[in-house]
Amino acid sequence: QNCYGEVLSETDNMFWASKLHFHMTGTQFYNFPYTFGYLFALGVYAQQDALGEGFHQAYVDLLRDTGCMTAEEVVQKHLGLSIEDPEFWRGSIRIIDKQIQAFEEQIEAA
Repeated sequence: QNCYGEVLSETDNMFWASKLHFHMTGTQFYNFPYTFGYLFALGVYAQQDALGEGFHQAYVDLLRDTGCMTAEEVVQKHLGLSIEDPEFWRGSIRIIDKQIQAFEEQIEAA
């Protein structure tokens, strides 16, 4: 309500949970851009430790060029990597794996 003021007659605090993001079964190719974007973003983020303090500027520059370059080009130019190298995507999977492990640890502790 803070965002919409009096425009909405009612609000639903769980509306966000009804949105189907990342996966819709039965619709071919719907999932690909969401999954690619998610894994691509994690692959970029996975480079933070390797680039150290230079990561922030490389990330800002990468974002600036995404409107005029392909994914392959921005990663090569700003991170010095190739998204054709499986190791780029393994960085994404390692982040997801850590999140799953943390979740499982919390479940076991509960």
